Amino acid sequence: MTHRIVVLGAGYAGTNTAGNLARRLHPDDFEITVVNADPHFVERIRLHQVAVGRDYRPRALADAFAGTGVRLRVARVTALDPERRSVTVADEECEEEIGYDTLVYALGSAVASDGVPGVAEYAHDIAGRPSALRLQQRLQELGDGAKVLVVGGGLTGLEAATEIAETRPDLAVTLASRTAPGDWLSTKAKEHLRRRLDHLGIAVHEHTVIARVEPTRAVAEDGTIFPADVTVWAAGFTVPTIAAAAGVQVSDTGRIVTDGSLRSVSHPEIYAVGDSVHVIGANGQPLPMSCASAGFSSMQAVAALEGRLTGRRFDVEPLKYLGNCIGLGERDAIFQTVGADLRPKVAFTGRKTARFKAFVLWGAAWNVLRAGGGMPKRKRRLSPDAPLPERVAA
Repeated sequence: MTHRIVVLGAGYAGTNTAGNLARRLHPDDFEITVVNADPHFVERIRLHQVAVGRDYRPRALADAFAGTGVRLRVARVTALDPERRSVTVADEECEEEIGYDTLVYALGSAVASDGVPGVAEYAHDIAGRPSALRLQQRLQELGDGAKVLVVGGGLTGLEAATEIAETRPDLAVTLASRTAPGDWLSTKAKEHLRRRLDHLGIAVHEHTVIARVEPTRAVAEDGTIFPADVTVWAAGFTVPTIAAAAGVQVSDTGRIVTDGSLRSVSHPEIYAVGDSVHVIGANGQPLPMSCASAGFSSMQAVAALEGRLTGRRFDVEPLKYLGNCIGLGERDAIFQTVGADLRPKVAFTGRKTARFKAFVLWGAAWNVLRAGGGMPKRKRRLSPDAPLPERVAA
């Protein structure tokens, strides 16, 4: 009987996981299906560049998986039933159930409005390709002197604000942040960030909480009014509620709680990777959402799955978080390394760091899109001792 592995989501973590499993597992024993709403691989860490119209060529997932044996189902995931081990998916034509023996949950994250009135109706975001393209179109409509407000002083907000200001120096860009932008950075990196924001003419409002967004302005909790022809919301991310609704144990942020091998603590046939997982890292803290975390969690899950399903020994290494690489426009960047306690260590800045950031962007996409490359001559067979739960009839 073929062991069915279903991967939900084809971002950095999901695509890497599916491709690497296809390299390692024998097709006579394993069937791998990937479900994703978009037929293309979305380079999420480049969406701030998409928003300003920089060159971007979408890559078809079908091409990435060509020759691997991975089945691609382009559809939205609407429900999960762990008891029957099935997921419900839907496209424009139909809704169907897909059964699994092992599930890899990699549905990622989306922008979080935090219940702020007007965000859904009037704000733009860059959490997905359609929304980034909508922002691109809106920015192209703006004339000289138009006002752009970016809400959020984290990685996404900083990259969005600096990219817009560098590409469109004719616009008046404002950054509103609950804290000081980049407050987690080292002294050197914070000073460099301040100089870069000043150089680009970005007006920074620290310790500012936006209470509501309106068509042509945003209003802070203290009553301050920010005129805005465009508001870009980058104040945080949230995960889909599908796992929580299905009764899978999740954290207070909705991410699936797993052990160190990325296996759900409540449903051992489910693995979670990328932004979807709540796993304690080597520093004793939950692994943060990031592209780097997606890669490390994917590798760990692949090793655990291959080991458990083929009867091979595998090691569970505490997952590490090494730092942030923040683009500040096309010609500047910060690479901030952190220690085991997440405190900032060495920081690199400037043009050379921008070139390193560009290499990271290229490398992340190349690694994902070579899903069918380097196939080993020997693929592992399903172990007769592998845990195979009894399938529940539909």
